[in-house]
Amino acid sequence: MTDLTTFDLPINGMTCASCAGRVEHALTKVADVSSVSVNLASEQARIEAPVGSLVQLIAAVSGAGYQVPNERLELAISGMTCASCVGRIERALAQQPGVMSVSVNLATERAHVQVLQGTDPQTLLQAIRQAGYQATPISELQNTPTSAAKQLQRERWMLLLAVLLTLPLVIPMLVDPFGLHWMLPAWAQFALATPVQFIFGARFYRAAWSALRSKTGNMDQLVAIGTSAAYGLSLYQWAITPNGAMAHLYFEASAVIITLILLGKYLESRAKRQTSSAIRALQALRPERALRLQDGSEQWVALAELQLGDRIVVKPGERFPVDGLVQEGQSHADEALISGESLPQPKQPGDSVTAGAINGEGRLLIETTALGAETVLSKIIRLVEDAQAAKAPIQKLVDKVSRIFVPSVLLIALATLITWLVLGAGIETALLNAVAVLVIACPCALGLATPTAIMAGTGVAARHGILIKDAEALEVAHSVSLVAFDKTGTLTSGSPRIAHLQAVDGDTTQLLQLAGALQRGSEHPLAKAVLDQCAEQQLTLAEVRDSKALAGRGIAGRIGERELALGNKRLLEEHWLQNQTLIAEALAWEAEGRTLSWLMELSPQPQVLGLFAFGDTLKDGAVEAIAALTAQGIASHLISGDNKGSVNAVAQALGISAAHAEVLPANKAAIITELKKEAVVAMVGDGINDAPALAAADVGIAMGSGTDVAMHAAGITLMRGDPRLVADALDISKRTYNKIRQNLFWAFAYNLIGIPLAAAGLLNPMLAGAAMALSSVSVVSNALLLKTWKPKDHE
Repeated sequence: MTDLTTFDLPINGMTCASCAGRVEHALTKVADVSSVSVNLASEQARIEAPVGSLVQLIAAVSGAGYQVPNERLELAISGMTCASCVGRIERALAQQPGVMSVSVNLATERAHVQVLQGTDPQTLLQAIRQAGYQATPISELQNTPTSAAKQLQRERWMLLLAVLLTLPLVIPMLVDPFGLHWMLPAWAQFALATPVQFIFGARFYRAAWSALRSKTGNMDQLVAIGTSAAYGLSLYQWAITPNGAMAHLYFEASAVIITLILLGKYLESRAKRQTSSAIRALQALRPERALRLQDGSEQWVALAELQLGDRIVVKPGERFPVDGLVQEGQSHADEALISGESLPQPKQPGDSVTAGAINGEGRLLIETTALGAETVLSKIIRLVEDAQAAKAPIQKLVDKVSRIFVPSVLLIALATLITWLVLGAGIETALLNAVAVLVIACPCALGLATPTAIMAGTGVAARHGILIKDAEALEVAHSVSLVAFDKTGTLTSGSPRIAHLQAVDGDTTQLLQLAGALQRGSEHPLAKAVLDQCAEQQLTLAEVRDSKALAGRGIAGRIGERELALGNKRLLEEHWLQNQTLIAEALAWEAEGRTLSWLMELSPQPQVLGLFAFGDTLKDGAVEAIAALTAQGIASHLISGDNKGSVNAVAQALGISAAHAEVLPANKAAIITELKKEAVVAMVGDGINDAPALAAADVGIAMGSGTDVAMHAAGITLMRGDPRLVADALDISKRTYNKIRQNLFWAFAYNLIGIPLAAAGLLNPMLAGAAMALSSVSVVSNALLLKTWKPKDHE
């Protein structure tokens, strides 16, 4: 019979009795639900349902059109040593009322728990304590980096003291090959080994006992049992050896094993701290206070006191404390650690600035537009934290293995002991071989293989302006074989520019001056393109009289004695004007998808003066981006709602063979779905209309210069609007996934090779302990190699 439990779900969105009835009806359809009672007044539903059915119940409420409010809790956990610990904590938390999902990360020593709103965190902390560990809400931790540094320093001192006590036990073994037969007396060995075993090795006994109380296994049990067996055998041999005789003791084996494992743990802690350096670097960008300008006076205030609209003074060399718009001053901003942009960006009134960036040479006055968790920097930190906290799908294999790992090793060790005894070996040989099996087994490497690679990969990507949303996106991205690009704003600038211009009399400078004069003060995108071109050429523009907009056709005005007009073909035909010289050019430019504007003189001499062709220009690096993907064997498609001429022209310029033009926003997702039948597809876009396609793709890649909607729908966000980052994002994904596979291979290889060798008597316990320590260190060190990754030179 299925075990039932009571769920109390908070529900948002109910307004009347019919709402309550609809929710109740939806919940009763969930399999094996015993009873349902929905209370409209308290906005809660009480359900008697099978244990573990919370996710299905929430899905039923959502399907009925209502929401179950939830929140995320983050807990710092101490005492974890291997993958078995991770599994035990996850199972303990998953059994608590109100817990929707759990992810525990061994590398960061944190638990990320999604719970129903109002769930008491103390129940979660108590569950972790009962499992044998300690936990603290992250919000309650103060100076976490400092605490971590102190813990690392403490581990270093413990290691040094253990080495000092162990070294005299090892020296006789080191000098023996040189003919110097020297051995410490038994009492001295006992005096040196005992503190190592029970003081510096106490952590293993405590963790082993906690696991035993929880009826589970972990690495510490293997270490505690193995070293205790070697230590106990030494005591036995000492006790039965006649006075005056030299006992054959193994105190050095137990002490060396513990010291080597402490060394491995210390190196592992150092390496894990390096893998999380990206988060610490980002957090260090946030200033603690700001210089607020209020009522004409400047005053330093804490960031918590600021409000939207406050005016902040940022002096040269200071970090911007908030996101804002420049009101006064000119300067440059170094945004390298936020967007990966290596060159300082110019800032002037009207430009946006980002919290954490460094102000350059000028004093700026900015108006606050985002605070706290809503700043770009805070969103980046959240994205990186979420990615590092999440589990890749490949980790599921490790989770399954870790559940049975320790019990299996204990059985193998017992079988080793019995087998050697049956074969006639002495108790010493049998016991030492069993000890070797126990201490070489390493679930630590299994637990660290995936999270350390993810942390290192997502961290280095973030430093270069590539934000990977979760581990699943990372894992899928490595196998992408086709990238579909939106055109406008992704591969092109999104702002029209003058692509071609031709004057009837050949004087293009005067043609541009006349057109610019007519467009002065206009907000039309094509007018901006003309005025930008005039500004680049530093042209002087004449005064215009009687300026008037011609709806749907263009603009007209008087310059001196001449009446001029700038407009489309319709305006040209209204005045019965044409020019045979420009007709061929106009047809060719229209075939390219260009927008045409004719400059004409209406009086005193009606005539065509020249022709402008406007087009969206390619972004810098767009050609290189497609070439980089092609070099990786990845096909490129172009999807756009623009006309065929424009889309085909861009595709041809970029070397893209497959182009989809005049595609409605709703149909972009359908094209992606069709492409997914033949390949693993990534979609790159930046607008609201790209969001469905980004969500439909195997991997969505959003340009950071685009909308929040597009970024939310994407698995990867590029903080700069540089299309070359697409190939870089796929490259770091491949490298990270390769590191995960390498780590898992070595983690399994250590155990699959080492345990049989130890059982066969081919490894002594000290060598087995060294191999165990090396396995974890090598896995983490291999992941750290990702920190050397850099995007290809974009200069």
